[in-house]
Amino acid sequence: MNPEQALQEFFGFDAFRLGQNRVIEAILKKRDTLVVMPTGGGKSLCFQLPALLMEGVTIVVSPLIALMKDQVDSLREKKIAATFINSSLTPKEQSDRLRELAEGVYKLVYVAPERFRDGRFVQALRGMRIAFMAVDEAHCVSMWGHDFRPDYLRIGEALDKLGNPPVSAFTATATPEVREDINKFLNLRQPERLVAGFERPNLELRVSHLNKRKEKLARLGEILEEHKTGIIYCATRKKVEEVAGYLAEWDISHIAYHGGMDDETRVEAQEQFMQSRSDVAVATNAFGMGIDRADIRFVIHYEMPGSVEAYYQEAGRAGRDGFPAICELLFGYRDREIQEFFIEGSNPDRELFARVYNLLRNRAGDDHTVRISIQDLSEELGRRINGMAVGSVISQLNRMRVIERFDIPGARIRGTRLLQHNLAAHDLPIKDEALAEKKERDLKKLQAVIDYSHSSGCRQAWIIRYFGETEVSTCRRCDNCQSQSPERMRAPTAQELIILQKALSGVARMSWRGGPDGWRPRYGKMRIIEMLVGSKRAEILNNGLDRLSTYGLLEAEGSAFLKDLFLEMERTGLVLRTGGEYPMLTLTSFGEAVMMGKCEIRMAWPTKRKVAPPQKRSPARANRSEKDLSSISDEEGGSDLLQTLKEKRSALAAKHHLPVYRIFPNRVLENLAATQPLTKEEALTIPGIGPQNARKWLPHFLPLIAAHKAGKIS
Repeated sequence: MNPEQALQEFFGFDAFRLGQNRVIEAILKKRDTLVVMPTGGGKSLCFQLPALLMEGVTIVVSPLIALMKDQVDSLREKKIAATFINSSLTPKEQSDRLRELAEGVYKLVYVAPERFRDGRFVQALRGMRIAFMAVDEAHCVSMWGHDFRPDYLRIGEALDKLGNPPVSAFTATATPEVREDINKFLNLRQPERLVAGFERPNLELRVSHLNKRKEKLARLGEILEEHKTGIIYCATRKKVEEVAGYLAEWDISHIAYHGGMDDETRVEAQEQFMQSRSDVAVATNAFGMGIDRADIRFVIHYEMPGSVEAYYQEAGRAGRDGFPAICELLFGYRDREIQEFFIEGSNPDRELFARVYNLLRNRAGDDHTVRISIQDLSEELGRRINGMAVGSVISQLNRMRVIERFDIPGARIRGTRLLQHNLAAHDLPIKDEALAEKKERDLKKLQAVIDYSHSSGCRQAWIIRYFGETEVSTCRRCDNCQSQSPERMRAPTAQELIILQKALSGVARMSWRGGPDGWRPRYGKMRIIEMLVGSKRAEILNNGLDRLSTYGLLEAEGSAFLKDLFLEMERTGLVLRTGGEYPMLTLTSFGEAVMMGKCEIRMAWPTKRKVAPPQKRSPARANRSEKDLSSISDEEGGSDLLQTLKEKRSALAAKHHLPVYRIFPNRVLENLAATQPLTKEEALTIPGIGPQNARKWLPHFLPLIAAHKAGKIS
């Protein structure tokens, strides 16, 4: 049977997806392979199909128990002999499956990387005929990757003991440096490197710059209303619970998922989402690997992720059916603090290594073992200790073979055994340079997310370049591609460049040196513009800003033009807004390079506005407040019925503690006022009214429409 016949017979497909046949051909030739294929590209089939055509058993290393079960269940439905061995099985069940493997019962066996801690497990595999080993999520082997797991480092040692069978490593997101780590730690021998490309042509990448919670919730509501089915990623467990609470108030069927839940609750939540019993998942990044529901129409990152790798892998879970989907990052600069906390937790210093290790030595019994949770360890070290950092120390000491972690039957905590109990803390094999380098790389990965969020060009092209590909084209789907014509992007003329550099100098003069990007902000955008045009306002003069060398430097350009220029400077990443309600502006390292003439820039240069002559207003209208004018505008622009419907919506929203758009957005009310349906059936023809909100909210609005038609409401 050839691959095409196996594809049809076992999987029911007529043709391979892009890149799959090349991968399968290399594996069948028993070549080591390193495969980078985007989420949704069909990686699983690349190792499942050749496993059926080769002699012996294929070992699949997979990081998640739920993922193993889903894939094994799917294979069994196709009459393919597959099983898994992990901690969800009893010792007897594990022994029975190992025996069946030795007897040739199975073609594929899924195992967790933790299995390779057990020398007896590796020994049991040595007597079997292994076709090849497939390592899924192979980026987990690299400490420079976004999801490093120390147990992946044991795979290389296990391969040596198993006689070095062929290895195929699979990942969806890996920079060139991570690919080198995969090659190194899995001992790949002149591997066939197959990069299927990172482009997902059906995904629309977007970034919304929102600092306030109400702004994020408003945008979240708009996306939920339009796209219905998807995943909302949050950075913390607390934020998951908060956002899930809002969805409950809005009567949206959803599941919540994070690492603080027990295993049974998480499995039930995942199955509820995967079986389409709920259409929205609110989760931390613990929810992800193996999520292959095809009809996910959106992925929202409610807060910024820690790396572009994590972002793109999570975003790639949208649109697996090939239909359009949106991936939107709700970017708030304050969210950076959360990721910086995580970075501190992932990068403990030498002092914390010594304190944790000494505490373990002092608590160890005669058998050199300690039974204490990481939480208790953190509390003993002091309240100000980052508990994540303590966990990182334990993981790294385990990887250094200074300690060994072991399971305690019937207990939720794991034990710790000192392997070198006479080793002093100052002799720990810690490389200070490596620690500093990793922290620096983590901070650069976070900065890359910020740079991506402020990028002005095609977002997909930006990401593809980030992963090392050079041949890129614009997607014409992302928010940047849609918001501007490509022909507007150009290098400034010599005169325009001088104006730009003067504007950047103004930002620099009103900032402090020494921030995370080289600068710390002191003033907001409008104050800087006022200084540049030479304003005589008291706030400028009282703060001595008129004594700056850049004061009045761009007076000839005018504040209206400078507002447009500053918007473009922000969009292209030359300057950065920080803070919440009263954001301040600071210079980025990119902006500093352009200001100093060390870097070129392409941007959509703003055109000067034509200022219309002032309109003569009547004294009565001129004396009205801004609030009065806005209400007049609303009355003049809409019908009496529309105003009545809006008032009813506001009353309902207040009564049920909901944002008004969760009842009906403006466009639905406008259509109701225009078409004036009298029955639910007539109203259901209006876009935006579905069966659920028709049942719940239409009864409040239809009587008002009927009364208006009958002339009872003027």
